[in-house]
Amino acid sequence: MNEVIPLDNNIRIRAFRAIDDLETCRKFIEGHRKVLSIYGIENITTNTEDWMFRRSIFVIVVETLDGEKLYGGARIQVADGVHPLPIEEATGKMDNRIYEIVREHAKTGAAELSGLWNSREVAGLGLGSLFPSRVAVALSTQIGVNTFFSLCSPTTVRFKDWMGGKILTGVGNEGTFYYPKIDLLATAIYSDDMTNLAATHPREREKVMYLRNNPVHVANEKSPFKNREVNIHYSLQLENVDPTEFHIHYESFEHEAKV
Repeated sequence: MNEVIPLDNNIRIRAFRAIDDLETCRKFIEGHRKVLSIYGIENITTNTEDWMFRRSIFVIVVETLDGEKLYGGARIQVADGVHPLPIEEATGKMDNRIYEIVREHAKTGAAELSGLWNSREVAGLGLGSLFPSRVAVALSTQIGVNTFFSLCSPTTVRFKDWMGGKILTGVGNEGTFYYPKIDLLATAIYSDDMTNLAATHPREREKVMYLRNNPVHVANEKSPFKNREVNIHYSLQLENVDPTEFHIHYESFEHEAKV
């Protein structure tokens, strides 16, 4: 299938708190569901609409400059002491150790990168996977998150080495689960140095630091997987964020580990 990107090769990657743009959240949900249905996946625990009304959800979208069409995106869900992270909902019944792990990291800000998707139009360019992952890491300091969790597919698990991620071997079968279907393997990943990024690949660390220092800019980016260049208009300055808002301690948690 031919890649259908705007003729002028311009795409915007934008970040916002979910409650600040419900219309785009609905487009995100619709696009994500279409992609999941292609693979026969209907039971993703967070594939609902309730998340877009929470302050603890931040959204990254890959879109046309006019915002009319979404090509992909991702969600950042911050541990808020009330709503379990997707990794807790997905794996907690299989292995309840995940609850204690999240609690410990939530003291200095913990979040999960989830809901990564891209339309077939940009498949293979990294616009729905690598670029949003990189942006999420860049946003961590604005949000006040020091640890990121993620459940990776066999396709996206390769990014862990670039982003300084480690396999969460303390849960599941050395960090792996069959999810969201019995024939699909997911790997639990975490990164716990979002501020300094000491374990991140030097190339990625340089890009992330530039995004942090220049949240609004235009860059000519080359896909790491295909010989294709795209002008990306970054709009990553979040509104009304407090980097200590989601530093949660044990006594603050309302949900408990359930076997």
